[in-house]
This record gives sequence, structure tokens and C-alpha cells, in this order.
Amino acid sequence: MILAPASALELATGGLSRRAFILRSGAFVLGAALPTRVLADVAGAGEGAAAIAPAPGTRVAAFIEIGADNSVRFLSPFVEGGQGIATGMAQTVGEELDVDPARIAVECAPPGPDYMVVNGMRLTGGSFSTRSSFPIVRRLGATARDMLVRAAAARLEVDAGSLTTHDGTVVHAPSGRTLSYGVLAEEALALTPREDVALRDPATFRWIGKPVGRIDVADKSRGLAKYTIDLAVDGMLFAAVVHAPHYRTEPKSLAKEADVKAMPGVHSVHTLPGAVAVTADSWWRARKAVEALDVTWTAPEPTGIATVAADFSSDGMLAALRGSTEEGVSVEAEGDTDAAFAAAATTIEAEYHAPYLNHAQLEPPSAIARFNEDGTLEVWLPNQMPEAFQKLCADAGGVEPDKVRIHSPILGGFFGRHFTYGTGNPFPQAIALAKATGRPVKLVWSREEEFRMDAMRPLSFTRLKAAIGADGMPTAITTRTVGEGPLGRYFGLTPDSSAVEGITEKSYAVPNRSMEYVKLPHPVNIAFWRSVGHSMNDFFYEGFLDEIAEAGGRDPFELRKALLAHSPRHLTLLDEVANISGGWKRGPYEVDGNRRARGLAMASPFGSETATIAEVSLEDGSVKVHHVWVAFDPGSVVNPAIVKAQVESAVALGLSETLVEQAVYENGLRRDANYDTYQVLRREMMPQVTVSIVESGAPMGGVGEPGLPGVPGAVVNAVAALTGVRARSLPLANTQLSGA
Repeated sequence: MILAPASALELATGGLSRRAFILRSGAFVLGAALPTRVLADVAGAGEGAAAIAPAPGTRVAAFIEIGADNSVRFLSPFVEGGQGIATGMAQTVGEELDVDPARIAVECAPPGPDYMVVNGMRLTGGSFSTRSSFPIVRRLGATARDMLVRAAAARLEVDAGSLTTHDGTVVHAPSGRTLSYGVLAEEALALTPREDVALRDPATFRWIGKPVGRIDVADKSRGLAKYTIDLAVDGMLFAAVVHAPHYRTEPKSLAKEADVKAMPGVHSVHTLPGAVAVTADSWWRARKAVEALDVTWTAPEPTGIATVAADFSSDGMLAALRGSTEEGVSVEAEGDTDAAFAAAATTIEAEYHAPYLNHAQLEPPSAIARFNEDGTLEVWLPNQMPEAFQKLCADAGGVEPDKVRIHSPILGGFFGRHFTYGTGNPFPQAIALAKATGRPVKLVWSREEEFRMDAMRPLSFTRLKAAIGADGMPTAITTRTVGEGPLGRYFGLTPDSSAVEGITEKSYAVPNRSMEYVKLPHPVNIAFWRSVGHSMNDFFYEGFLDEIAEAGGRDPFELRKALLAHSPRHLTLLDEVANISGGWKRGPYEVDGNRRARGLAMASPFGSETATIAEVSLEDGSVKVHHVWVAFDPGSVVNPAIVKAQVESAVALGLSETLVEQAVYENGLRRDANYDTYQVLRREMMPQVTVSIVESGAPMGGVGEPGLPGVPGAVVNAVAALTGVRARSLPLANTQLSGA
């Protein structure tokens, strides 16, 4: 039986008063709105401030719960998916609340307006979590602490200035008396929050900025952590599905249905949009049964790229992108590129492309749906946007959104997988099956169904041209990107920045620039993937920049220093990555009798800056990456150990896409259905990684994704230095290499 985090959900949706919650849960809830003058004018005494619907991220009650046993629970706007956000939240609120982060339980908050803290939205992605919420969470903690101190002052009949706090306890040193937060919470709740609450001096931080141990490691290492796939509710059926082999075709007829219904444990057989399903008393029985169905499917369109036609292929889609002649829209323009090209000593041109990619996260998608007798619908599912899924679940279930309770367990890896991707999610199927059977249903996609239905990083293509002066410096760059990005697909953004980020807004001082974008929709389901457009576009740009250096007779490192001479922040990163790698040397050079070389790439993703160097050799015609050095500047950090781990994991994923990963369409079908043929980075491929964090003091940037975009360019540039072969597409497994 699941113990649902119903308290905050009901508070958020108005389904349960705070007093009722206190009585039911046996815990005192400390809460009030963070003050503003407007709120104070209308708040009145007691709980008035907390009852107002204030701006997102300002109501303490929605975020902090202090139990009578002095336990502390923080309801996070973000989902923990291995990125360490729960620990970062605990460090931040604990610092100001004065509670050891190790004692703070962090859970994902239910849907509600309080948690729209990312530019008026709520999502776990875009490397937004910490940077968007850091000031808010600090102030939540400081306000709660101040209210607890004032409650203690009233109880002890002393001046509040004579009180201090220590790990959840208010201390009156002159008398030696102490009161726990737990016994004060109810009295603190009745106080009006102050506007002038002080935040801690950063010089006194005990946990922020320190490598505090992760609070989720113990449960994960002992197998106690619960993902959606681990959960169960009373009376539920298990369900398995088989999807149509061609995307967006439908089941036409079923044979052997009677035989399947007679199989052990089978409850029922169902036809769903684009799929067939079986419910049973175990998932294994459901899967064996659904795979035994003999399904005839409708036929796909015979040809073309308007749909995933019978002859659709990755090669055909690339040819369409490359062959597009449609005039694009300008996404960046500076100077006079025509004049620069007319006056150039040298011009070069190249085409770069990158393949579709699966997310290939460890946890297969699943969902549990249950219709309750009170007319509500509960759904447990991996997700990165609870409010968005609440609305979609309401639509799928035929109920109002405020009747939907979304539960957001921790994620078994995601990398952008768990946004709303239409047919790329199992929850509509789980809801339909729960409605059809009248029972709670847990649906799990097999790994094969996940590889078949996962929304993918779009295949991408860019043509680049450069004008180079007699001094070897680039005087102009033009680019033409053709394709589609997820921001355009799902948010209607025009032009689509997710298709061109990493190519536009570069820091390099190239005086004349002209970048254009042509939208050419993909017929497949596309998605955000770790670092989104940066994951391929920074490779395109940084690879081409090395081509410019070579054409101009310049060293790639020195060229970048010259182009960034105006930016001390970037020069510092270049110096730092050179320093930690033992000094820049391109090579080739010999190490233990083998030739090696190094490549360099920079990137500016999600408000952070990176400089990356990779060292490579060839072994049996394949690339061996020996070491990756990353100088990483996110402005400032909450937990350097987590930041370092995030950069290291981003390097691993970046190497995976550089060396081996690709999702391929052939004859209208995805070629790979599991890890046996869909290659990801293997353990023996992982090099040594050295990360240096540079806190420049710039506004806090993202952490989860920025470590990735520099990796492909650094590795490919190193391979070019080693072999003389310039790879302009990924993965390198597709490129014949020799010369080392």
C-alpha cells in the first residue's frame, strides 16, 4: 500500500484545510506566506497570510513541514532523478533554517501553483532547478527560523535577540533552556512573517558550498529507494502492451484472442490507439500473453517523410534536410558577411550532422492509474512536469484537473525522457485500462516497447561557411540549420532556439555573422535530450572552428584565446583547462610507444561556461579516449561534490554519443530494440576525467547538462589532430579511421 504524500497535495488543491491536516497527520506544520507589503495589508492575524494564494515560491507552508518529533520535511518543486537535487535543496533550506541537511527529508511536491518557480513554470530540466530556486529556498528557510525564534521568545518570556538556534532547537544560553522546533511549530504558525528577515552571511555558510554527502544514497544503496516501477496499490492489475511496428498505424484485427484470454492469470485483452494490451495478475503473465496475440496492423503510407512511411529512413531524412532549398529565417545577424567573404583570403565550407538518439535511461517508463470512489483519479508516473501531467491525465481520464492526484517518485535516470511526449508516455494507456477494467492498473513498457516508442533527440543538420583573413583569423561565419527542435514542436517557439542553440550567441569575436534556420518537421516523435540542441550544435561549431584554425594556419588553442581576448571569464577557463591537463599540446605525441593527440572545445550552455580537452589514440581502428579535462564555471555552487559528479556523468553521456550511440530508422522501423544492438558507452570506454570548478561569481548557471556539449568537439578535434581525418558526423563508429 502506498503512503501517498497527500497532505501538501490537498493543501495545494484546497481539498483539506491545514488544521484538518494537522489533526490527521499528528504533525505540526509550520507555515506562512513570505511577506510582501500587499500581502500583509490583507493577511490579518494568525493563518491569514498562509491562506492567501501568493506568488509561487513564497508560501512556507507549501514547502516546509516540521513534525512534533522535530522531523523536517521539505517539499521540493523538483524531481530527484540521480542529479542530487534533493541534497542541494536540503543544504540550502537547512542552512537558513539551521537544521542539518542530513535530517531533512526531501520529497517531490504535488502539483500546485506554489511550485511554479522556474520562470512561472514548474519543470525539472533545462538545468534550471538550483539556479532558479536558490534565493527562494534560502528565504523560505530563513523566514521559518525567524518565526520559530519569535515563538520561543514568547514561550520563554525573553527577548528574541537573546536566542540562538542549533540544528532544530532554539537555545536561551543565559538560562540554559532549550525548545525544539517541533514543540514550537504550532505557535510559530500563528505569527505573521517578517519582511526584513535576514539571510546568513555567506562567509558563515556551514553546508552551502561544501561537499555534503547525498541524503538519498543510503536508501539507494540498500535497495529501499522506490521508483514508479517498484510501486504497488491494493487490488491492482498488471498490464503489458505491444505497439504497432510502424509509428501511428493501428491494430486492425486480433487472432488467438480466445486462446490468450485462457492463459493463466490473464484478466482481459484490450485494443488501444496504436497498441494492444493485456491485463493479468502479474506483469510477466501479461507480457507473455500480449506477445502471443496475433495482430494485424494497418499499413503505413508507402513513401515520403510526411509520416513514418514504409520506406522512411534516417538516411532519407538526412537527405531531405541537406537538400532543402527553402529560405530560412535569420536567428543571428551581425556585420556584413557578404563583404567579408568578398574580401577573404580563404573561404571554407562544411556540412555537419548528428543522428537520432534514444534516451536509453535505465528505468523503463511505467504508470499506475487508479480511479477512487470519491471521483478522483490518482496516477503514479515518472515525470518532469507534474502540473502538465495533471492536465493531461485529467483529459485522459475524463475528470477535472483538480480531481487528479499526481505522484512523482524518484526517476531512474531521465536526460529529458519524462516530459509530455504524447504517444511516448504510457500513462494514457494505464488510465484507459483502469477505466475499462474498473481496477487500478500498473502498466510497464518492456525495454523493447520503450526503445520503439521513446521520443528521440532529432536528427540534425547544419551547413557552415567561413571567411578567413590573411592573418588566419575568421572574418565571417554563416550557418544554415535545417530541421526541428522540441521547443518548436511542443511550445510553438519560432524560430526554434532548441534547434540552433550552440551555434548562435557564441562568445567568439567573429565580426560578421549570419545564421539562418529552416524548419523541416520530422515525422517521428522528437524530444529533449541532455543539453538539447547544445548536444550536437556545439560539436558542429567547435569542429568547424578547428577547421578554420587549420585553414588559417593557426593553433586551435591560440585561435580561441585570440577570439576570446575580450572575455576574462573565458580566458580564465582556457588557462585552467590547460593547467589541469599539464599544458596545452595538440600533438600527435607519443605515450608509452603509442601516438596520441588532444582536442579542445568550449561551450556556453544553460548559463554556465566550459572548456574541455580530450586526449585520444587509436586502438584497432577505433578511438580510445584516455583522459578528459573539464574546466567548469557555473558562477557559484551549492555542492561541489555533486557538481563534479554531474560533470563526470555528462562527460560519460557525451562520450557515448560521440563514440557509439545512434538511433537508426530503416524501412520505416527503428533498427534497435534493446541494449544488445543499441550501443551505449561501455565501462572499458570510460576515460579518466578531471574536473576543475571555477566559481567566477557570475550569476548561477546550470549544472546537469553543461558538462556534455564540449565533449564531442574535443574528441573529434583530437581525432583530427591524430589521424588527419575530419569527422563531421556522429558517432565516430561510423567513420573509417587510420593514420595513427
